[in-house]
Amino acid sequence: MPKLNRRKFVKALAAASAVLASDSLSSVGPAVSSGSYDVLVIGAGVFGSWTALSLRRSGRSVLLIDQYGPANSRASSGGETRIIRMGYGAQELYSRWAWQSLPEWKRLSESSGQTLFHPTGVLWLGKADDPEIAQSVVTLGKLSIPFERLSRSDLAGHFPQLGLEEGAIGLLEPAAGALMARRAVQVVVAQAVREGVEYRPGLVSAPSGTARVESVSVNGESVRAATFIFACGPWLPHIFPKLLGDKIVPSRGEEFFFGPPAGDRRFIENSFPTWIDNISDTFGTPDIEGRGFKIGVDLHGPAFDPDRDSRTLDEKSYRWVRDYAARRFPGLKDAPLIEHRVCQYENASNEEFLIDRHPSYENVWLVGGGSGHGFKHGPALGAYVAGKVTGGGSVDPVFTLASHAPVKSPSIFSR
Repeated sequence: MPKLNRRKFVKALAAASAVLASDSLSSVGPAVSSGSYDVLVIGAGVFGSWTALSLRRSGRSVLLIDQYGPANSRASSGGETRIIRMGYGAQELYSRWAWQSLPEWKRLSESSGQTLFHPTGVLWLGKADDPEIAQSVVTLGKLSIPFERLSRSDLAGHFPQLGLEEGAIGLLEPAAGALMARRAVQVVVAQAVREGVEYRPGLVSAPSGTARVESVSVNGESVRAATFIFACGPWLPHIFPKLLGDKIVPSRGEEFFFGPPAGDRRFIENSFPTWIDNISDTFGTPDIEGRGFKIGVDLHGPAFDPDRDSRTLDEKSYRWVRDYAARRFPGLKDAPLIEHRVCQYENASNEEFLIDRHPSYENVWLVGGGSGHGFKHGPALGAYVAGKVTGGGSVDPVFTLASHAPVKSPSIFSR
């Protein structure tokens, strides 16, 4: 990783501060004299910010809007860290997109002078007959993405921190790691502003009319654009309840950060990788930047309203994670909980992204359905959406609205 350049850091921090402090259409980025934009992007999360940046690089005038600010604590793109891994079983498209996105994250990290990517590697844990690991081996090999298969004895030798079942196996992706989520999105937005995107905090009303939308209301003010892209994560079903109310369903997810014992370096970055445990449906990161050893539960909880629902600790989940930590990471048996976060998933029934035109409006696009795995793909997805918006052509069938069945309950995702 490049060393942190203080001058670059201060400049990037100043740009990001300007982005977050802006409160008018012309206060950040170049003014658009016509009062209209080529594209208005609603949602400054990882999908919206990379889409806005990609569109600007294609020569379009772009206004980016977010009601609470880039990577705010209510957003799916908020929080401390996200995993970037290339293993996706047989889903080659997502493996390719993650592999394409990784160098973009690295370039942004270097140009901003901020650490956005931690090359921890990613360790998968599974049973000997784990189909996702077996299929990932095939896909990663096909794409020439480095990996290493590990037996139980290999795991015990390389990672004595683990408590392992008989028959456990591993798959290590040495090129993968962790992204600093909130920081990364705010840097993307700051970079977009430097390149000419306007950013404005504001609340956007649902579009109206027939066939073609001419403008939308932003905090009560009419803003015109040729194209509108709604990339607002868990708020998509709020804006389009009839269309998406049963196809994008946010659910409650939880992340716990435990403090390793004083002087114990077994659980910090460079001593332990980022990890995904298919046996117990959990994932996490080592102690990065002193924030604690993260354990996330990959069992989607009840439906969750990002505006209104409580983000306080659920005692049942905490007890489950405490028991799990004692079993999987015996050295953390008595480690204190130093932080807890709710990180909602914006679930689609097939866990595929939603990238499609609105069926009633020819110039309105819907981009969402991250389903808990979307963050890493930001650069590739943004370029893909920009290409479809500017170049035309049909989207991949897996992304279309027609491919997304209703989500009967978030519990269908529990394994």
